[in-house]
Amino acid sequence: MANLPAARWKTVLAEQIRNRAKWDWLILLLLALLLYLLNLGGVALRDWDESTYAIAARGMYRTGDWLHPTLLGQPYLNKPPLGLWWIASSYTLLGVNEWATRLPLAGFSALAVPLLYGVGRQLGASQERRLPALLAALVYLTLLPVTRHGRLAMLDGTMITWMLGMLFCLLQGRRRALWLVGVGPCFAAMILTKGVLALLLGGILLAFLLWDGQVKLLRHPLLWIGVALGCVPVLLWYLAQADYYGADFWQIHFLNQAFSRAWDNVDQNRGPVWYYLLELLESAWPWLLFLPGGLRLCWQQRHTSWAKLILSGTVLFLVTISLMRTKLPWYVQPLYPWLAMAIGVQLAQIWQGKVKPYPRFWLAFVLLLLLVSGVGTIAAAVTGQPILLGVGGMLSLTLAGAAWCINRQHRQFIPVLLVGMYLALGVFFLSDQWVWELNEAFAVKPVASLIQTHTPAGTIVYTSFDYDRPSLNFYSERRVLALKTGDLTRLWDGQPYLLLNQQTLQSLPSQHYTRLGNAGEFTLIQPH
Repeated sequence: MANLPAARWKTVLAEQIRNRAKWDWLILLLLALLLYLLNLGGVALRDWDESTYAIAARGMYRTGDWLHPTLLGQPYLNKPPLGLWWIASSYTLLGVNEWATRLPLAGFSALAVPLLYGVGRQLGASQERRLPALLAALVYLTLLPVTRHGRLAMLDGTMITWMLGMLFCLLQGRRRALWLVGVGPCFAAMILTKGVLALLLGGILLAFLLWDGQVKLLRHPLLWIGVALGCVPVLLWYLAQADYYGADFWQIHFLNQAFSRAWDNVDQNRGPVWYYLLELLESAWPWLLFLPGGLRLCWQQRHTSWAKLILSGTVLFLVTISLMRTKLPWYVQPLYPWLAMAIGVQLAQIWQGKVKPYPRFWLAFVLLLLLVSGVGTIAAAVTGQPILLGVGGMLSLTLAGAAWCINRQHRQFIPVLLVGMYLALGVFFLSDQWVWELNEAFAVKPVASLIQTHTPAGTIVYTSFDYDRPSLNFYSERRVLALKTGDLTRLWDGQPYLLLNQQTLQSLPSQHYTRLGNAGEFTLIQPH
């Protein structure tokens, strides 16, 4: 190559870079799909959003009404229908089960990994940006809250994919204007997935473009052609809902479910203003260790496009969700791409030898994590949980190797952490513990089978359990309502179906009932 003319040398180098980028995209996609789809149907659906979406999608699939979603016979006006359409389509092909419920959203969420790499590559010269972009994508893939949440039948992972797709089209449009047409459909898909959250994420990208001096992109006619194309399905769906439901749709969809989360505690989900900082401190290890250095580097180089994107995305989104009155753990999900980019930049600096010597507190924190992992490994061994023992052992080996490299000032601690975290997550997802919320209450499948066997379709079943469980509604295909003991006794003369724990059953004043069956701690009865 040294004997080639300068122009030819540049052409050959550019071709090599393009070929390497294609392999990067493919490898990242395969790694992401493997981790996101592994043992996806191995555990039951969890309560609240996941089971709620499954019920609504099953209703679409069975009734054929894909325009007006319902939830156990009642209008479902909480979210737009794109995610439900995907799940219902999966039911059409694969039947109604956990695998089919999670597959479309998890598979699409996995696309965020190569897209994040693509965004990083677009933010600078190819030779300079490949390493931080690659490291950012791998960090994002090996963050437990990102991958675990993306595997669930929830909408946040798909929102991130659409957001990164829109940003990729914007950045690619600086070189090839035709890409700008894709911005509108991506933004429309965000709106049809989670409604007004798209406005916040779109506003953050707009703030980045203005700060970065990319105003000319906003004036390009191809961008507005794409926006016009995207507006068509959005307007058609919202007008169809308004025509069908009238003013109730606007009240419930926008005011009660969307905007009210900013100033009210919807469903009593509250927390302090630092709620999401605690969420990061609880779950983003070990990569959180390198975030301060990455953010400091962003501030030092805030004149660059990549730093402006990270700072605008991190600050604007974190401040907005922290000020909202409603707090839920998964609201923080769109923050992780920006944090992964900041961490990727810092790791690239370390790999290139620009950070030496390594701070001693890195070693201290890794050793602390090793101690915690060792305790967890011992607990898994004592309680006889072989898969969790494997997870703990993998984590312990990874952290021990990383600690040794850091102590020796070897940059190889980066691939040790990346490979070790990926393998540990893979082993963890093979277990039945990756949806740990299922351990917070009774197993629903045996109870649901009891209800389905002994009650007619469409029956309302009343239970003494403390709260309604959407997963029980999904698996039983009945509506199961939680009531207090006094309310249950007042229903006695109506001969309802009652699902009672032993304490409530023994406290009932009348013994005139038929015992239909037992499952776990519950007995299904019908008074007579």
